[in-house]
Formats: sequence, C-alpha cells, structure tokens
Amino acid sequence: MTVYISDDFDLRKIAISGQCFRVKQMNNEYWRFICRDEVCYIKKLDEDGVFDVICDPDSWESFWIKYFDLDRDYQEIRESIITDNAFIQKAVRKGAGIRVLRQDPFEMLITFIISQRKSIPSIRKTVEWLSEHAGHEINTPFERLRSFPTAEELTWFGSKGLESASLGYRLPYIEDAIAKVYSGKLDLAALEFLDDEALFDELLKVHGVGIKVANCVCLFGYGRVARTPVDTWIRRMIAEECGGCDPFPGFGDIAGIIQQYVFYTEQIHKYDNAPKGVTVVV
Repeated sequence: MTVYISDDFDLRKIAISGQCFRVKQMNNEYWRFICRDEVCYIKKLDEDGVFDVICDPDSWESFWIKYFDLDRDYQEIRESIITDNAFIQKAVRKGAGIRVLRQDPFEMLITFIISQRKSIPSIRKTVEWLSEHAGHEINTPFERLRSFPTAEELTWFGSKGLESASLGYRLPYIEDAIAKVYSGKLDLAALEFLDDEALFDELLKVHGVGIKVANCVCLFGYGRVARTPVDTWIRRMIAEECGGCDPFPGFGDIAGIIQQYVFYTEQIHKYDNAPKGVTVVV
C-alpha cells in the first residue's frame, strides 16, 4: 500500500540512530522493521513523502503509526528549538528525519542491558542470536524470521542457553530481568501508567540496570521523550561541545529527541574522522 508521510522520516537515519538493532535494508531497497510479531517493509518512492509499505493495513494503523511516532510533529519540534550551541544546531540539521521509535519494553530492557560496553555491531549480533535461538517463528511473504524472545521463551531457554550467547558479566543481570518480568514482579505493561520518574525508579530495581539503561528503556520502550540516556558518545559531546555542562535539561520534554539528533551526529562524526582506508561500521 502507499502511504504519505509529510513529516521528517528518514529510514536510514532511523536505522543507524542507535535505538533499534534488528532493522535491515533488504536487497530490493525496502527497510524491514520487526517488533513483537509485527513485520513491516517500507521504501521511500519519491521526495514528496510517498512510501510503499508492505504490511497488513490494519497493522499499519493500529501498530506501526505508534511505533514510528507518526502522531508527533518532528519538523515543528526542530523549528521550535532555540539554542546558541553551534554543535546542537548542526545536530538538529543533520539528524532531521530521525524519530524516536516506540518499541517493545521487554526487548528494550534486555537489549540495553546487553548494550553495556558493547559496540553497535556486537549488540546487533547478540540480539539476533537470541532471536534465532529462543524466539518463535514469524513468516512473511519474503522470509522466515524469528521474533525477539518473550520472558516466557527466555525462561524456557534457561541459563545454559543464555550462557551460549556470550553475555559475559551481563548474564546475571539478564537472568534477573527475565525472572522479574516472568514472575510478574516487574509488570512492564503496568509501568506504562507511571510518570517518568516513577517508571525510571522501577526500572532501576532490576539488577544491573543503571541510569543509562533505565533512561534507554524509558525513551525507546515507553516513548518518554524527556529522558536522555548518556553514553560514551553523549558524554564526549557534553565535554567537548558544551564545556562539560549538560545541555539536555534545558530542552525539557523534548530532550530525548535532541539526544537522538546528537547521537546520530556523533556516529556520523566517526566516518568523517576515520583514517583513510578504514571502514567504520555503525
């Protein structure tokens, strides 16, 4: 089906923005997104915001519009940003097209525990391995896929299975998260109704979940766009471009969107500064 998206929407920028790890560009130029049991293939057709989308039309309306945060006007947000910081101004320009995806909270919890001290390619590899070995099958007209495993599936997969995923010191953290969600002690659906601070505090109760991971889950699993995860790249930007003063609180309830623009720009910076002949993988 054909859909029209007049707002900022750049599939490649979204794919490399550090928030999603199973997005894939297919050989036919479609981008494939997978979340829970939903799969969407999408390709831009022209510069006027026309896209070809391959998924169930009801799914597009009930799931993917929310997933891509299409009810929020990102162009209006960009145009409303007032800052004297030249780097943030540049990041907002370069990052235009990124959207904060509304992903599955359990997948985000496990994924960002995995992400600690790992590169993006390494995170992708581990997440895909868990999906292939513990998730259930999803069939589309083009391929057979595996879902990211649920807490129940990972419980059945067991400690021995998880040990094969090369999780290292993260293994007990992931086991604790699985156990809390599977037992109902951590009700991820109920957390939806908490305010940002209460949600953040509940996530911190999972063993091994610190400030950065909790903020990632808030932002990418619950759409709390005031939250700003601070990793190595963001910390470096604060030190080098902001004189060590964290600028994000000044952006209030859109700080997480600004963070995504900055993170993306820092990733592109790797390309610009790589030694000649060295390929940088994002």
